[in-house]
Amino acid sequence: MSVPDYMQCAEDHQTVLVVVQPVGIVPEDQFFKIYKRISSVSQVNIRDSQRLLYIRYRHHYLPENNEWGDFQTHRKVVGLISITTCGSTKEWPQTAERFHGQKEVYSSTLYDSRLLVFGLQGDIAEQQRTDVAFYPSFEDCPDVEKRVDDFVESIFIVLESKRLDRATDKSGDKTPLLCVPFEKKDFVGLDTDSRHYKKRCQGRMRKHVGDLCLQAGMLQDALVHYHMSVELLRGVNDFLWLGAALEGLCSASVIFHYPGGTAGKKAGRKPSVSQPADSGKRHRPGAQEVLIDPGALTANGISADTSTEIGRAKNCLSAEDIIEKYKEAISYYGKYKNAGVIELEACVKAVRVLAIQKRAREASEFLQNAVYINLGQLSEEEKIQRYSILSELYELIGFHRKSAFFKRVAAMQCVAPTIPEPGWRACYKLLLETLPGYSLSLDPKDFSKGTHCGWAAVQMRLLHELVYASRRMGNPGLSVRHLSFLLQTMLDFLSDQEKKEVTQSLENYTSKCPGGMEVITLPDGLKLPPVPFTKLPIVRSVKLLNLPLSLRPHKVKGLLGQNMSTASPFIYSPIIMHNRGEERSKKIEFQWVQGDVCEVQLMVYNPMPYELRVENMGLLTSGVEFESLPAALSLPAESGLYPVTLVGVPRTAGNITVNGYHTSVFGVTSDCLLEGLTSVKTSGCLVEVIPSLPRLQLSTSLPRSAHTPQPTSKEELSSTVSVQLFNGEMQPLTITLENIGSEDIETLELTSKTTTTKEKVFGEFLSWDLDEALSHLPLKCGQALTLTVRIKVKLDFSGQESLLQDLNDDGISVTGLPINSPLRHVLKPRSENKTVGSESGRAEYSHIKSLEAVLNFKYSGGAGKVEGYYRELSLGIHVDVEPSVFFTRVNTLPATSTRQCHLLLDIFNPTEHELTVSAKNNQDLVLHASECQRMAIQVDKFDFETLPQPDQETARFTNPKQLEEERQHAQGCQINSNLGICWSIISFQPLTYGGVISENPA
Repeated sequence: MSVPDYMQCAEDHQTVLVVVQPVGIVPEDQFFKIYKRISSVSQVNIRDSQRLLYIRYRHHYLPENNEWGDFQTHRKVVGLISITTCGSTKEWPQTAERFHGQKEVYSSTLYDSRLLVFGLQGDIAEQQRTDVAFYPSFEDCPDVEKRVDDFVESIFIVLESKRLDRATDKSGDKTPLLCVPFEKKDFVGLDTDSRHYKKRCQGRMRKHVGDLCLQAGMLQDALVHYHMSVELLRGVNDFLWLGAALEGLCSASVIFHYPGGTAGKKAGRKPSVSQPADSGKRHRPGAQEVLIDPGALTANGISADTSTEIGRAKNCLSAEDIIEKYKEAISYYGKYKNAGVIELEACVKAVRVLAIQKRAREASEFLQNAVYINLGQLSEEEKIQRYSILSELYELIGFHRKSAFFKRVAAMQCVAPTIPEPGWRACYKLLLETLPGYSLSLDPKDFSKGTHCGWAAVQMRLLHELVYASRRMGNPGLSVRHLSFLLQTMLDFLSDQEKKEVTQSLENYTSKCPGGMEVITLPDGLKLPPVPFTKLPIVRSVKLLNLPLSLRPHKVKGLLGQNMSTASPFIYSPIIMHNRGEERSKKIEFQWVQGDVCEVQLMVYNPMPYELRVENMGLLTSGVEFESLPAALSLPAESGLYPVTLVGVPRTAGNITVNGYHTSVFGVTSDCLLEGLTSVKTSGCLVEVIPSLPRLQLSTSLPRSAHTPQPTSKEELSSTVSVQLFNGEMQPLTITLENIGSEDIETLELTSKTTTTKEKVFGEFLSWDLDEALSHLPLKCGQALTLTVRIKVKLDFSGQESLLQDLNDDGISVTGLPINSPLRHVLKPRSENKTVGSESGRAEYSHIKSLEAVLNFKYSGGAGKVEGYYRELSLGIHVDVEPSVFFTRVNTLPATSTRQCHLLLDIFNPTEHELTVSAKNNQDLVLHASECQRMAIQVDKFDFETLPQPDQETARFTNPKQLEEERQHAQGCQINSNLGICWSIISFQPLTYGGVISENPA
């Protein structure tokens, strides 16, 4: 016997074997349809008896195995059911002859046989025969099961008669010697009259009767005969048959202890359990069929006498003794080279029993023994079956990694070099079945939770084999998926050289079949989830960026509460906070604008030892229609954290959620979702997109400046202009505003703010007329308007002590000023002026003063204006002011009229240019650079009492210093209007400058 039945279990010893085979040409599907109906009759209640007969069906059985029927009767073919088709009476003789020939194959052991004929009609079909049944068609055969019942009962009659004959054989010395096939030549010439030979014959016959009793449903008698056989055979050292008797004893005891069977869930001992219709279709020569288990054995199904229960329990082995006897039996089988199949099957049976007893370690010892049993030259197919069954048995006892090992060996055997046509599909299928044993899943999500599970080196080897098998199957898409999975999940365990080799292989595969995010469904229904490359590159943080300040939307203050649907009277509501806590933690305060480019910054790094090229990297969003603008980047080897900005344009308004990003690396497209990346830091992914707003671009007639007005930051200004003016000069600034957006500008407002606080400006620093610009509204897309802003500087340079001291040192008189002159205080003795300015102040002194201001344009339009939003655009203005003239000395002389006087002015030109000074009713005075001259002006005396005085209530609540400044300013303005002094720089004609003599009365 060369082919083991790996599906055997201990309870098979009580079954009778019936072979069901086709005769002639029978359609395969029709054959297995009838075979399924026949095999459903797996146990039969014998009439006029409380016994059950269990039947085991096979559609293929090697005749050489039948020769071992005397050694173990459940291996003996006792029944034959043939299925044939016959279209006419002419074919019938040939069909009957074939049936007879089929019976001859098993004639030595056959108890009874049946022929089921389909398709024959006529006189022959109307004949009543017990061994032949005629049916018009495969569909019209209602009593097949009834025929099989009758057939099984006839088998039981023969079985029972043989049992009785053997059990009541009183021939004594004439007991025949039962032999296995390889023993027959060994017994030639033996002394048949010796006592040793007779005891051997008796022991073997006792064992044989025990088998017949077990099959006939007499468990108690079987136990008794097995015990007697063991004693007889042990005395004559007949080890092979002693092992068989011990195994029979174990089988009977297992049937008693475990009436539900030991075959497991798939082949449990249940009534009317039938084999799948297509199970036989996969059969190949040399393979064994799946066992069709008989029904459950009840305690009273053998004998109604309760005393027999006591006897049976007495002769029955305990659960521990069953295993010990199995070990002993297997050790005896191991003494015989030709009993390898028997030994292997006994190991399998013992393992199934130990699996029920949950004794996994002892079961593994039996399996380890089974691995090393030599069965001679096995075909490749038989090797595959052997390793597959070993894998299933290891799985049965919970040795998952060992099970995976043998499953993988079976997979490699499918593509052994000796096979002319390697079965790569079978290899791939078996490799997939090994994954759980090696703690390997094909879902990358399982590898993002906690520490790595399993042996990475073994897992990588297995994944490489899956890649190779799928390529040999002609499925490059499957190879790409497995190779992507290997790179993503095993990246930390790959050496630099392995990383390079894997990525090169992946690029080769993807050049023929690009990888994507679709789910791959295998023919057996298994689904392979997509593998996003979240580690190529690795993303550490995701931050949504606000729009540039000039593009940020602002809400009109009066409309801030309009979007609040329900206003709660409570300051704090725990219910609302609880329900919306997650949303609040993710929502961002700022807004994006429909139609404007929005940015998301990712901090990434490249874990590869070489440059990583990432193509088509963009954002994945939901909530509103979003146009992602993909980017391509090249990250240096092991780059460390590297900022990457991804951009896109929201095309509709609403709430947008940034769910992740997509990449294309090594030809594999990946969609990486943030919810699966627990290591990524983010301050929020939900932002509101408001309706579209117009965009304004600003350009000026003055050159741009890098100078930033303080305390305004550079980010807040769209641009800054700088200009240098003489004190009193006016400079026009032409501003061009162009609508570069997609919405019309419907409103425009302009405000200014002077950011310099240490210098006091007289008059309006910045002035403009907005009416002309507003007349061009609404400003269409692409259109522009111009606006002129007048810059006029009037500063007080009277406190320039260092400058005046320099003039005094040069011999220019700066004395003789009236007591109220603004220059008077700088002419005190130098010892008194030491406290006026510190040494550091003198070191930092400059004759140039600076003025800074910000022009703020507020504009809106389109759908955003309807929602109450606007934008702001800011222009920084920096002005450097130089002094133009100094009045170094002021005196008065009486005139001919008592109502008039002569005003004597010593005027100094501190500039490097020649300038002309003029006054009302006076001749112009020309001053060269750094020249001082006196100018006499006849003027009416001033009457300051006519100036308006503040009322008492205002004076009481106002700072006295402020009141004095306002009074002096009013007096100075009156003096200026009466004198009308102005000056101009000749080289800058026709520019003119207005002068201020003093803000104090002279």
